[in-house]
Amino acid sequence: MSAQPQEQQPIVSRQDRDGIATLTMNRPLQMNLLTGAMLAALQDSLDEISGNHDIRVVILAAAGKGFCAGHDLKEIRALGDQAKIAGLFVQCSRMMMAIQNLPQPVIAKVQGAAAAAGCQLVAQCDLAVAVETAKFVTSGVTWGFFCSTPGVAIGRNLQRKHAMEMLLTGDPISAQRALEWGLVNRVVAADALDAETLSLARTIAAKPPATVAAGKRGFYRQMDMDLPRAYALAGEVIASSFAHEEGREGMAAFIDKRPPPGKK
Repeated sequence: MSAQPQEQQPIVSRQDRDGIATLTMNRPLQMNLLTGAMLAALQDSLDEISGNHDIRVVILAAAGKGFCAGHDLKEIRALGDQAKIAGLFVQCSRMMMAIQNLPQPVIAKVQGAAAAAGCQLVAQCDLAVAVETAKFVTSGVTWGFFCSTPGVAIGRNLQRKHAMEMLLTGDPISAQRALEWGLVNRVVAADALDAETLSLARTIAAKPPATVAAGKRGFYRQMDMDLPRAYALAGEVIASSFAHEEGREGMAAFIDKRPPPGKK
């Protein structure tokens, strides 16, 4: 029996197991380009997961050799005028923000190259695990279109001069350099990628979900505030966590020298 043609397969596949949803970008022959269709499929999946309390963590993966090669320049060229092109980037930005707004943490599982908006996608995820052979690049400047939107996520993860080096030179960086600069959390051999990503996801999935959701939301909100407002917000979030049922149970377990709730 012949394999199902790529165009007949779901553009983003989803697998749920043990509270972990794995979304896989499934256009390997096109290096999982962020076409309008791919962005819509990712948006739909994130929207579905957002209200699903059974899902604790999301893993964002990709089929094939490359993680994501960014936007489809043929699609952008076909759109033609600036207003239509801007509409595509509005769609992309909405999907990127949906990752941050999702209650569940999102882990990028990077098995290959991540370029331009693909690099942005890695940076936008809360955490990232990459194979040691992965490359990361924002090469738009070389071709006359500065990677401004990738710069939003990259600039919020890397130190400013590291981000500007990527954006201004367009030179690729290795997985090890990405680890040193803060773009990814862990770098592993290819045969360890699945296990390492799943281990990280399971560790987070075992934590109290309301606490994780509130903590993620509060973390990103305070990042854009001055110090007094950041501490004021953080104080409200942590006080709410302690007052929540999960926090009360956790405090009792700590005081009574019992394992944390949910941990055997």
